[in-house]
Amino acid sequence: MTRTQPIILIAEDEESFIEALTLGLKREGFLVEAARDGEEATRKFEEFRPDVILLDVMLPKKSGLDVCREIRSKSKVPIIMVTAKSTEIDTVVGLEVGADDYISKPYRFKELVARVRAVMRRTPGDNYDVTSQVENESIEVGEIVLDTSKHEVRIRGEVVKVPLKEFELLEFLISNPGRVLTREQIIDRVWGPYYSGDTKTLDVHIKRLRSKIERDPSDPKVITTVRGLGYRLETSR
Repeated sequence: MTRTQPIILIAEDEESFIEALTLGLKREGFLVEAARDGEEATRKFEEFRPDVILLDVMLPKKSGLDVCREIRSKSKVPIIMVTAKSTEIDTVVGLEVGADDYISKPYRFKELVARVRAVMRRTPGDNYDVTSQVENESIEVGEIVLDTSKHEVRIRGEVVKVPLKEFELLEFLISNPGRVLTREQIIDRVWGPYYSGDTKTLDVHIKRLRSKIERDPSDPKVITTVRGLGYRLETSR
């Protein structure tokens, strides 16, 4: 059944944040459910099937990173990690386990809403079965085969596990072989035109893709850097 209003699941243990976010998001037209610990977050995800999740990194009973990893293993629902720290390690780990975006406290409410709407535009709602959201299509360039119907990547014949954002990044690159894609083009396509986060996010994802794709990640031959512009997926090695 199609919902008339999107549902946001807030996983947060600070009551003041829950109250403020609930009030503000309802004014923006969202339905809001709150979970105050990691175990409740996973239960409410299964119960309400939200359209986006605001997931605090530090949660009682089960960490936000563990919750993210568990949900991402079975769903493409957009996840925005919320952290009280802005250190690179928090960002890297959050993205590694499958988060779509991250925001650090304290944040501006309008910025948060913009990010929520951006991640929702990039992911279909209501049904998040990863095997049924995409068309049956396989793209092959060099030693890479990307199958969108199975959300599967094969490198030199071996299946490689690739988180959602890395998959979307690789799909954009492999769909434009030999073409230089600027950093702005990539961020706009993969993270959305309203993305206002740190551009290091792109570099983190490129580095992780290279670790899975390249024979020698320290000397990349498949995803190459075009200095001052962006990245290119090479058509031959």
